[in-house]
Amino acid sequence: MSIDSIAQRDVVVIDAHATLEEAAQLMRDRHIGSLVVTRGDAGEAQMVGIVTDRDLALRVVADGVDPQSPVEDVCSDSVVAVLDTASMAEAAQAMHEAGVRRLVLVDRDRRLRGIVTLDDLIASYAEQLGDLAGALDRGREQEAEADTDAGQPLGPVLVPSDIATTWRRMMEP
Repeated sequence: MSIDSIAQRDVVVIDAHATLEEAAQLMRDRHIGSLVVTRGDAGEAQMVGIVTDRDLALRVVADGVDPQSPVEDVCSDSVVAVLDTASMAEAAQAMHEAGVRRLVLVDRDRRLRGIVTLDDLIASYAEQLGDLAGALDRGREQEAEADTDAGQPLGPVLVPSDIATTWRRMMEP
């Protein structure tokens, strides 16, 4: 499954010169946990980092940084990105290797296409595991129905004692 299928398309960006207070307000107003930090004109903006709600809590509030400081003072200094054609496994591996909880998705021309969070990946994997569990359950139901239709007993299989004794001897060291 392509990571593109679970990506959040509405990526919110903020200019590197915006204040930390503006970043926090934007996150609050949009109900999001991160902003892609850019520098340059809107049409030619370059991604320079990501600032997260965690950055604001740990690097701003906890350290007493002035909320009027520019976002670029606390944002990550790099953007971890994967192609929007990457698989979910490749995206998970990239997160693991980089030690991040968010990935930016870009196309072949390095244009921003979306963002994927660790929560997005976990939710998708959980859904897939649920589907697999459902398939297993349905398979068991079908086997039980087939056994019942064929007149097969559904209980334990009784092994005659002489065969059980032979098996036991064969299995002993």
